[in-house]
Amino acid sequence: MARNKEKLVLLLDVGPSMHGVLSEVEKLCSMLVEKKLIFSKYDELGVVVFGTEVLQDIKVVDGDLVDTLQKLPRGTVDGDFLDAIVVGMDMLIKKYKDLHKGKKRLCLITNAIHPIKDPFEGSKEDQVMTIAEQMAAQGMKIESIVVRGRFSRDANKGVMDENDHLLSIFSKKTHTRTVYVDTPTSLLGALKTRRVTPVTVFRGHLELSPQMKIKVWVYKKTQEEKFPTLKKYSEKAPASNKLATHQVKVSYEYKSVDGSSNSVIPPEQRIKGYRYGPQVVPISTAEWDAVKFKPEKGIKVLGFTDASKIKRHCYMKDVYLFIAEPGNTRATLAVSAIARAMKEMNAVAILRCVWRQGQQNVVVGVLTPNISQNDKIPDSFYFNVLPFAEDVREYQFPSFNSFPASWQPNDQQQKAADELVQMLDLAPSGKEALLPEFTPNPVLERFYRHLELKAKQPDAAVPPLDETLKKIIEPDPELVAENKSVFDALHRHFELKQNPKLKKSSRQWYQEKQSGSNAHVSGGQAVNSIENQPPVKIEKIGDLTPVQDFEAMMSQRDNPEWVEKAIKELREKILALLIHPDGEDKYQKAVECVAALRKGCIIEQEPGPYNDLMHRIRQYCEEKGIKSLPQLLASRDLTLISKSEAEDSNVTAEEARSFFVKMEPKPDV
Repeated sequence: MARNKEKLVLLLDVGPSMHGVLSEVEKLCSMLVEKKLIFSKYDELGVVVFGTEVLQDIKVVDGDLVDTLQKLPRGTVDGDFLDAIVVGMDMLIKKYKDLHKGKKRLCLITNAIHPIKDPFEGSKEDQVMTIAEQMAAQGMKIESIVVRGRFSRDANKGVMDENDHLLSIFSKKTHTRTVYVDTPTSLLGALKTRRVTPVTVFRGHLELSPQMKIKVWVYKKTQEEKFPTLKKYSEKAPASNKLATHQVKVSYEYKSVDGSSNSVIPPEQRIKGYRYGPQVVPISTAEWDAVKFKPEKGIKVLGFTDASKIKRHCYMKDVYLFIAEPGNTRATLAVSAIARAMKEMNAVAILRCVWRQGQQNVVVGVLTPNISQNDKIPDSFYFNVLPFAEDVREYQFPSFNSFPASWQPNDQQQKAADELVQMLDLAPSGKEALLPEFTPNPVLERFYRHLELKAKQPDAAVPPLDETLKKIIEPDPELVAENKSVFDALHRHFELKQNPKLKKSSRQWYQEKQSGSNAHVSGGQAVNSIENQPPVKIEKIGDLTPVQDFEAMMSQRDNPEWVEKAIKELREKILALLIHPDGEDKYQKAVECVAALRKGCIIEQEPGPYNDLMHRIRQYCEEKGIKSLPQLLASRDLTLISKSEAEDSNVTAEEARSFFVKMEPKPDV
């Protein structure tokens, strides 16, 4: 834990020329600390604010650091970024000396538009070179974020070029990067607020043939950043106990309900069971291991093909990076030779990959050459997973040419649509507005900011969306204003009309069906008995019209509890109708209720209550020897709700189809 913690010093320029962007710097730096509190709570951080005389000593990240960074002082003089670098280095050296090499980092945020002071001896370049060499010797790295664009329009270009050259020396000596941003949005994504240590997913041979193998390491190049795993928090621990973790641990006990004893069953006496119809089939771990597919670990080349045959939209999941085994010269040369030959021939390789021993699934993908432009960085490969036939979903859409001539767009409509599409280009002048590398995930950014607010004020309401994040998820107001004529032309040439044949949503269906059921026929004409009257609110499923009552309750959306209440009461009504059939129709009314319940559970994507009811009905029919009800249900195709109808269902389509086949009632005695 202590071995992997990072030691970071923020070097923040708060001079007068940075005042226009300091609010974004505050958000960026406070977000950095907030994420460290979640993912790396043992990291240590210090702050140097130049342009003033503020200094925050290095310490373990905490809530006070967040408050400090959210209220940065506004400087009155132009700062010297080289002085700030020297101060930050001195803090790290005094605190850690020669320890933790590779874990010590400086992060400089400035516009670098003001000249630095001349040294007493030598040139500025010599001075920077000396500092950079000392930094490399101490195992330090420096990451520079330079804010330009509209924030530096009136600056001296000669001074900016000189400063850029000096910062590039630090980047080369410490093998880090200098990032230039020109908008508040790109500033938010410039600093990686969460650092993930790369870990290999595979170390072994890339097998081109049984006689030709190359030792490679495989890393994940990209990975989706997900929400942090939030744990349950308990307030039961005494407030005086500072060592309490407040974590909630959940444990399960298994007890027998068949025997007279109620003792706990130990793990070695338990076996996992799987439902098959009304029965539960036990399958032991040994039996599972015997039938599991166990491919051997390894990567094999299946063949080569032209790069044009592999479409970009077929790439799945994350991107992997293949490199030669570090320190292995022969492997490096082999990878480089194959990569350059593939590049020259515009070819890619198809691979079969099993990343680790015991992995149950095999991955097939495409290997693309990545030729390095830097002499110090060897060539490598990118690997993308390709879909199997079962993963491909091909949707056929009719051509516009198949529609009648009256439906075809005219030349003016086609031109208006083309202009709209061209206007939506994010890079009309060759410069992309939202660069993926510098555009943060707005959902995650908003989540972390709200999390920090709730930590301080548990009852705080959700704050309005930040203006910087609005620029990511909402249309650019300037772009919309500049292209107002395009929108006007689109409105002028396309008339919007309501489609009366449009399929109703589930809520509209329930509401309109309910309003239709309140009409009655008198004298051969339909008369609406509740015209100009508010609809009657149904609070309970009655005996006369249970289906209509159920649909009415499902359409009441003023409280989410209505849906749960309606499903529960209709289930109870169905079971009651089975025990006491209604009149000569026997189970007809119960079947109508089952049909209504099935449709409602599919619309609400709640398959559990319905499927449980069907299992109870089958068990009841088998115990009582009832044959007519299963036949009636089968004739209406009222089977289980499968996973294709509701995502939360654990019933396959085959199990749903065979449900009635297995309903073999006992013969009458």
